[in-house]
Amino acid sequence: MTHANMSRRNLLRGALALGGGGLLVATAGGEVFAKSSGTSSKNTPTPYTNMFRRPPVLMPTEEGVDEKGPFQKYRLTQKEALANILPGLSTRISAYNGIFPGPTLKIMQGTRTEVRIANKLSTNRITGQPFSTVTHLHGSASLPQYDGYANDQTAPGKVKNYKYPNWQQARTLWYHDHNHLTTAKNVFQGLAAQYHLGDPYERAQLPQGEYDVPLIVSDLAFNADGSVAFNDEDHAGFMGDVILVNGVPWPKMKVKPRVYRFRVLVANVSRSYRFSLSTGDPFYVVGNDAGMTPKVNAVSSWRHGAAERYEVLIDFRKYKVGTKIELKNLSNKNNIDFKNTDKVMQFEVVADSSGPDPYVVPTTLDLGPQPYANRGAIEVNKLTPDMAKVKRKATVERKNGIWTVNGETWEDVEASGFQRVLSNPKPYDVELWTLENKSGGWFHPFHIHLIDGQIISRNTTKDGKAHPWEGGGKDVFYLGENETVQALMQFTTGDGNDGGRYMTHCHNLVHEDDDMMIQFAVGGINTNDPINADPAVVDTEAEMPAVYAPSYPLGT
Repeated sequence: MTHANMSRRNLLRGALALGGGGLLVATAGGEVFAKSSGTSSKNTPTPYTNMFRRPPVLMPTEEGVDEKGPFQKYRLTQKEALANILPGLSTRISAYNGIFPGPTLKIMQGTRTEVRIANKLSTNRITGQPFSTVTHLHGSASLPQYDGYANDQTAPGKVKNYKYPNWQQARTLWYHDHNHLTTAKNVFQGLAAQYHLGDPYERAQLPQGEYDVPLIVSDLAFNADGSVAFNDEDHAGFMGDVILVNGVPWPKMKVKPRVYRFRVLVANVSRSYRFSLSTGDPFYVVGNDAGMTPKVNAVSSWRHGAAERYEVLIDFRKYKVGTKIELKNLSNKNNIDFKNTDKVMQFEVVADSSGPDPYVVPTTLDLGPQPYANRGAIEVNKLTPDMAKVKRKATVERKNGIWTVNGETWEDVEASGFQRVLSNPKPYDVELWTLENKSGGWFHPFHIHLIDGQIISRNTTKDGKAHPWEGGGKDVFYLGENETVQALMQFTTGDGNDGGRYMTHCHNLVHEDDDMMIQFAVGGINTNDPINADPAVVDTEAEMPAVYAPSYPLGT
């Protein structure tokens, strides 16, 4: 049997199993499997031998108060660096400040930020082309020209100042690359990090400081020399065989007998997860994409697609010192699973000299006042179907080998001079969108920029409602195989944002690049032109050394 006669699905499975560096072997029945892996056994990480670490917290280069209120300025540099991920080998990454994940930014609600992002990259090692980038602050109600519009590119040697309003309620955001046609490749090489927006209500009700822990979960594949291995020729997806948490393969974390809050982000290209604890004990879901959930739900596991954020509490007070608990991955349909992809990380309970933890796991949370309620903004959890001015449908499927939304692609958007839109609501309008997956044996994490949405129905649950972990506001909607989701959303723009064009797309980044992305507009279609309103300029400044906040001891 020749490769031309193999199904694209089977070829994908074989290519993924290789981790980029093995041999394809076809059986008489047409199945393709891995003859050997890319890395040798001596260079394959052993789970739970490397210590957990937190990404550093970046400090501002300038802060103050002006006529608009408090502000902070930050600097990030996209550049190549060597990372120690595999034992005995170095891996060249392209990342923010040369670290993977990039540094965390911690901002309080109401403090505007300006983030200067300089592209010091040259050639993309996967594509062989100039390494252009676009930065998207995922979860932010930014102006279109600062939202990471796929064609608003920063070429090597250029810089762009991104401006973020930060008026929304507390939430876990993340920033990542969004360059048209190479988003998957760019994120795979390291361009991803978290951004935490806090407010007094979140600070008062959820664990902070040492007990507020970012978990950036991703998967990678490697060649025998330690370089990243990536192949998306099938345009269907790519899943690595090494699970990383904050850039460390299968780490072990020392935890005290206290309640910890984990901000879990899946930042890989295609894989989805179903997280569970080896003890069978519950997670308490306290946050979603759009921040805290009004009701706290205890779940034994949850399904988590690329780009979704879930904030969960784990209560370690019941365990004896020395107890080891695994964070497991039960996986989902149509993932490609390998030897250790059922494992994520390990917790080891250690002694705590500070005394008993008095924290009470809440059953409900007070989200605080809705910003811009005086302009008509409505808390996402209080939206009701009768508020919707329009009902729309977005169907995702593969047609003629191309991933589409309503039969259209980003190529169609480009061909229209960026005028073609799915919808054009006015600022603060409410709409009901039906999101339908008609692509058969594929799942899609569907992302809608700008908005917070409420899932009001899902066709695959027993009661037809959202899963227990899906309470609160969402901006990524997991569309499982043949699933349909209804989501209510308000197009809340905030002060000084008259709207403009925003993207909506699949967050399986291979699908996005192949060209599963279209756009909508709020208000004027050509308001705040996302490509020309504030483009990148030639960078004439030298890189400044980054300053980070004091970090917690390694392994905690």
